[in-house]
Amino acid sequence: MTDAILFDEKDDIVVITINRPEKLNSINQDVRTGLLAAWERFEKTPELKVAILTGAGEKAFCAGMDLKEAADMMLGVPARDFIPIVGDSVTVTKPIIAAVNGLAFAGGWLFAQMCDLCIASENAVFGITEAKVGRGMPWAAPLGNMIPPRVMMELLLTGDPLSAQRALEIGFVNKVVPSAELLPEAILMAKKIAANAPLTVTAAKELVYLSSEMGRSAALRAAYHLFEPVYRSEDALEGPRAFGEKRSPKWQGK
Repeated sequence: MTDAILFDEKDDIVVITINRPEKLNSINQDVRTGLLAAWERFEKTPELKVAILTGAGEKAFCAGMDLKEAADMMLGVPARDFIPIVGDSVTVTKPIIAAVNGLAFAGGWLFAQMCDLCIASENAVFGITEAKVGRGMPWAAPLGNMIPPRVMMELLLTGDPLSAQRALEIGFVNKVVPSAELLPEAILMAKKIAANAPLTVTAAKELVYLSSEMGRSAALRAAYHLFEPVYRSEDALEGPRAFGEKRSPKWQGK
């Protein structure tokens, strides 16, 4: 882990913070290295159930690539693992919530997009700005499963920013809250998820992505296979038992 990434465990939740507020939390080598280590640590720590990704300060969640560093590096075609992208170069099976404060441009949009859920502050502004600086956005391909194609086309071709409210309207954001309520709201959502059966949560996350990538029949077949271990688990017996005994379930994740 680097100083550019903070890893703050709160019981079974971790808040991962991009910590370069003086540079609008832009992505440099320290951020890339630190994020990769953070995702690996989260995935390998069984006590942690949900992660929240946010940015330090109120001005920016992440303003994208550190363009000065990119220019100094004479960055051409970046390797696929140049940035640790969850769902592409990095595998994280547990839920991640983006808590977007301020600017989320280019790589900042990418970070919000790769999370499973997204809560934005009222002052959040989103943008896929690569067309304005001559860079590419191949990572935006999955966006077609999240928002309408013509909205996606406008975003990519114009590079124009999107307000938090508009992001909510097109389905990119789950909820918009005042800035002071952003992290508490994200933690509240994380606690709701963390209280649920972990095997079911993991399978449900995978189900959502399978259903967006497959046709109806193929997705149904895959889903039945996906949930079979859940039905056969000890947690599947514990849930109804706890309900009948009027107590909170004690999940074992097996």
